Amino acid sequence: MPHLHVEYSDNLPGLDVDRLLLRLNHALVGSGQFADELDIKSRAVVQGSFRVGVAPVARAFAHIKLAILSGRSPEVKRQLSDSLLEVLKDAIVATPGLDIQLCVEVLDIDRDSYTKVRLPG
Repeated sequence: MPHLHVEYSDNLPGLDVDRLLLRLNHALVGSGQFADELDIKSRAVVQGSFRVGVAPVARAFAHIKLAILSGRSPEVKRQLSDSLLEVLKDAIVATPGLDIQLCVEVLDIDRDSYTKVRLPG
């Protein structure tokens, strides 16, 4: 915990996904909300089959879901959302002729049912 999922359309030019994930992880570490940087797990999935709306125009998207243990205030969630959106805006450049939507949502993980174990390596 936290778990960060990035889902994005395959028509975003020049997106360096590995760099994006690293920068998103840094933003989470910098938030001071998570005790150990090792707890931050991020991943990205590209979508080759997608549709945004119904108009026959070029559109793209990137959507972040951040799942965190429940109990944080709405203000903390907003700060996390805003900081991740800033990283996303910096990583994805506006492209003429391509309407791009960037989104971030913060979800609660129920503390009572969440379990985790680390296996020694």
